Amino acid sequence: MALTEEEQKKARLKAMRLLEHMDRTEKGLADRLKQEGFSGEAIQDAMDYVKSFGYINDVRYAQHYISYRLGIKSKQMILQELARKGISRETALTAWEEAEELEEHDEKALLRRTIEKKYAPGTILDDKEMRRLYAYLARRGFRSGDIFSVLDELEITSARDNWEE
Repeated sequence: MALTEEEQKKARLKAMRLLEHMDRTEKGLADRLKQEGFSGEAIQDAMDYVKSFGYINDVRYAQHYISYRLGIKSKQMILQELARKGISRETALTAWEEAEELEEHDEKALLRRTIEKKYAPGTILDDKEMRRLYAYLARRGFRSGDIFSVLDELEITSARDNWEE
């Protein structure tokens, strides 16, 4: 079935309206147009149309996304969220490098603040609490070595002397 002029016009208009409200990834916009019932041809045409004006740009989206969350979330967590939004790993890493040049990002400082929100330096935790804290931090994308390093630095220890993963 060929793309009709009417469907083409409606798809382009819908894409423009969707981008008025918020910046989107290519995948996000395409998915939204698909939900609206547009054909694959109409979606591709609308995507090409908005790209021609520079209204959609995954690198720019990733840079904004990263700069907004830098200092709040771990690098790994941000990269995972971008992947779920359809941003390629290569694009996300490029955007990360550019964002780091603009803003200083200290992963260990973020980890330290995250731990200090839960426990004061020098706290002694039982094994269950330590496992929970470790799992909480790991789920947020912090690396194992960094977690143990910052826990040692803050002197947060387990009641058991040789606690390991």
